[in-house]
Amino acid sequence: MKLLRVGTTGTERPALLDPEGTLRDLSGIVPDIDGALLADDEALGRVREAAESGALPVLDATGLRIGPPLARIGKIVCIGLNYHDHAREIGAQPPAEPVVFFKAADTVVGPHDTVLVPRRSTKTDWEVELAVVIGRTARYLESAEEGLAHVAGYAVAHDVSEREFQIERGGTWDKGKNCETFNPLGPWLVTADEVADPQDLSLKLWVNGELKQDGTTGEQIFPVGEVVRYVSQFMTLYPGDVINTGTPAGVAMGGPEPKPYLRAGDVVELEIAGLGRQRQEFKDA
Repeated sequence: MKLLRVGTTGTERPALLDPEGTLRDLSGIVPDIDGALLADDEALGRVREAAESGALPVLDATGLRIGPPLARIGKIVCIGLNYHDHAREIGAQPPAEPVVFFKAADTVVGPHDTVLVPRRSTKTDWEVELAVVIGRTARYLESAEEGLAHVAGYAVAHDVSEREFQIERGGTWDKGKNCETFNPLGPWLVTADEVADPQDLSLKLWVNGELKQDGTTGEQIFPVGEVVRYVSQFMTLYPGDVINTGTPAGVAMGGPEPKPYLRAGDVVELEIAGLGRQRQEFKDA
């Protein structure tokens, strides 16, 4: 299923995109798309039955904002340097273990919402990423297969980053990762049963129409199931938590001087095969 949330910020309603591309209203079936729904097999079954019946009300998509596909996110765990090609382009050794950092849930915006370039920023960068949404409580998992079994679905994430704040201002990466609007998510939450192999997905990103990133999740150093297993050794993952699994080569930081960091007026578009497409205009904060 392709689940999404539509409407103005703060008043989104749950919806579903059917196989014919028609937007359908789920608000009569479930109150929202969140961790509680993803953990409730009975409620998900009702959604599936309603979707298959073809009886869900049609929503007019004209002018309708698409919000983040997941409400009430608990935490966003991010994996850094998780693509062989990205590590090569920035001259880094592949890590022996996953590099873990966090983004606050309040960085999440819709897939087509405006992204703000922080004040005094000179190195705002792009990163297309596969987001993994947890559907079952995960703690001390023993295998990558168990990790995959705890995944409810997948989405496109844009891990916008400010490289000076991240690398040159001391401390952890978090200062360059948590600026407002720095995690567009969606358009859809695609349930795991529709993604045959999360290690066989193409990722692309364009800046002002120019292709910058063109990669595949097959380049991941630590694949999805292993990432979930690994993270569960250090923290409990709950339904509705999100893991951003890293970005392929092609970021501004990895390019030659002068590096083409983002400015107000730039337009970034990104997509992952089968998971949908995003488009954001950048403006000054």
